[in-house]
Amino acid sequence: MSHSHGHGCDGDHDHDETPEMGVQYSLYSKIDVDNLECLNESEDGAGKTVFKPWEERLNLEKYVESDVDEELLFNIPFTGNVKLKGVLVIGGDNGAHPSKMRFLCTFRFKNRPHMTFDDVALAPEQEFELHADDTGTLEYSTAVVKFSSVNHLTIHFPNNFGSEKTRIYYIGLRGEFSTAYRHGVTICSYETRPNVADHKIESINPVTHEIQ
Repeated sequence: MSHSHGHGCDGDHDHDETPEMGVQYSLYSKIDVDNLECLNESEDGAGKTVFKPWEERLNLEKYVESDVDEELLFNIPFTGNVKLKGVLVIGGDNGAHPSKMRFLCTFRFKNRPHMTFDDVALAPEQEFELHADDTGTLEYSTAVVKFSSVNHLTIHFPNNFGSEKTRIYYIGLRGEFSTAYRHGVTICSYETRPNVADHKIESINPVTHEIQ
């Protein structure tokens, strides 16, 4: 049974353990891991390890911990387009669990790669007040219309529940994935003063074509 904790437009729900959860939280496999960045991680490359299969979410051997303060910033590139629907976060105990999560994938800066702590002053597209979760059953639902075609997502964790360092074991991403098609540049030439004689009209087709 699920319930809402009532944070306005930011929904969070408890989820029971089901076999389907592993399928739903499979977007980790669509991340361009080689180009994923985690700023302020105490160990290089540790941030990449928290995006892992659902079945490994309770593996506490791999985690990322912040370095000089409690902030962590993830720049997450995908290999295609993602419709992001929900997020799970498993954090550390003794106050090390992040207490807030901010998505900086704004309309003005949508899909902007390589964001830094200088960019965190930007108004987030959505933010959540987090609850300590050590089992990965508390999902935070996104405003899907704002994240319907994302190929890069920045997640900022600005603070925690009182520890000097923030620790994260797992970040689960739920949603839909579609391949991004890259179209070549089409070069068109236009006549500035078209010659009517060069454009013979054999017949007029009254069908109206809708431009997609």
